[in-house]
Amino acid sequence: MPSRRDLLASLIAAPAALTLNRGALAQQTPLQAALAAVSDGQAISRDALLAFAREVSRNPYQAPRADVPRALQQLSLDQYRQIRMKPDQRVWAGENRGFALDLLPAGNVFTTPVTIRTVDGGIIRDKRFQADQYDYGQTPPLPAEIQVPYTGFRAYAALSSGMPADEALVFQGASLFRALARGQVFGVMARGLTLNVAEAQGEEFPAFRSFWIERPGPGGTSLVAHALLDSDSVTGLYRFAIRPGESTVCDVEVTLFPRNDLQHVGIAPMTANYLFAPNDRANVDDVRGGVHDTQGLQIWNGNGEWIWRPVTNPETLQVSGFVDQNPRGFGLLQRDRRFEAFNDLDARFERRPSVWIEPLGDWGQGQVQLVEIPVNDELNRNILAYWRPRTPLARGGEHMFTYRMHWCWAPPERPPTALVVATRTGRAQGGGRRRRFLVDFTAEDFGDREKSAGLRANLTNQRGRVGNIDGRLVPDLKLYRVAFDLDPEAANQVELRLVLEKDGQPQSETWLYRWTP
Repeated sequence: MPSRRDLLASLIAAPAALTLNRGALAQQTPLQAALAAVSDGQAISRDALLAFAREVSRNPYQAPRADVPRALQQLSLDQYRQIRMKPDQRVWAGENRGFALDLLPAGNVFTTPVTIRTVDGGIIRDKRFQADQYDYGQTPPLPAEIQVPYTGFRAYAALSSGMPADEALVFQGASLFRALARGQVFGVMARGLTLNVAEAQGEEFPAFRSFWIERPGPGGTSLVAHALLDSDSVTGLYRFAIRPGESTVCDVEVTLFPRNDLQHVGIAPMTANYLFAPNDRANVDDVRGGVHDTQGLQIWNGNGEWIWRPVTNPETLQVSGFVDQNPRGFGLLQRDRRFEAFNDLDARFERRPSVWIEPLGDWGQGQVQLVEIPVNDELNRNILAYWRPRTPLARGGEHMFTYRMHWCWAPPERPPTALVVATRTGRAQGGGRRRRFLVDFTAEDFGDREKSAGLRANLTNQRGRVGNIDGRLVPDLKLYRVAFDLDPEAANQVELRLVLEKDGQPQSETWLYRWTP
């Protein structure tokens, strides 16, 4: 019988061979029995998948390992991206299932292997690499007999009715995945889980180890994938139900089985690139107006308040926490959809998705946490947002979270009041570290002076000093602009809060900003 170590390794290296007689079955460990129930030839069962994840968590973590040919590891990213499954060889190609899968082999930096199993007619089927199923472009083709581990998968679906299938979803690299709505290009990425972000002991990176992907019915409009996540501290079972379209919706069910008490865990994490924008152009010499996947973090908190927090590329690591109970939603949004705001024909930042998280059920007490990391190029993802539960997730317990992800042009819910559409900063008169701010709000009522009469800007600050506050209605633009100066004085961090009010009632979402040198 294989050892437990060998069995855990087999989750990644290749689908396990589990054709066992009755005598062998009687000798199986609980982990082996759990694996046998979710492998080739078995009927799919949520209970069996949960039992498998539970047993994995009761055993010491085994890091994934597999033999990846050196030639594949040495490929450049451009060379690696040329390796694609032939369209007629994709899983479910030509079956009118609404989806087809491109199974992604190891190569370049993608060397962490995963096991991929499909579920056909309710029965689990292992998938094994076949070199002749792939086009290699300018990359030398692989020998027919070679076995290469998979590292993820790409799903194709028709994002527009009657149109050819498009790349709609990718799972590859640790616990990273990303999706698109109709007409978009890839930007913000999601993670399955984060652990110990920005903590002194260092971040831990859980990874998806195995996938079970269900074949849709004829003309299917949704794709269901189950995934096993594993790391030193935790095992998790995920169920994703993805519905691509004008807005691509992904329902996520998560059950976590901690090996250790999880003090700092991130649920529904998202990560994005932000280099500069009109509110953050210090030392920028670039023909483009902005370079970013996201402009800011929006939160709809449990008290019903809508918050808009523009993100920045700071000089030093910044961590912000927005304390809440049972949040209604949060997400990283790209609000400016004008090409002229970016002026980049290749990156097309204006077409990158916003990602909105809608918790399903009560998440209790905690905080939406925002991490901003300094970068000097547009290749690194330096913005991270997630929900951090207040109470640690206890070792040996089972902790469930459900949420709905919207990969969209704009979230399905929006404030009933004015939105922030622009934040700009620049040098203020008087020199030194003084800054001038312009914050623009928009609403339909701002086109009518009578309806907008009585608006005032309520601006507060922690540390520093604000002055020259000017609120001005611009009806022809349906805009209300608030301008003010900030003198940080001796402070190296100033928190600003701004909301439009009328008769003491909020008339806009709450604008929050952290100034740092």
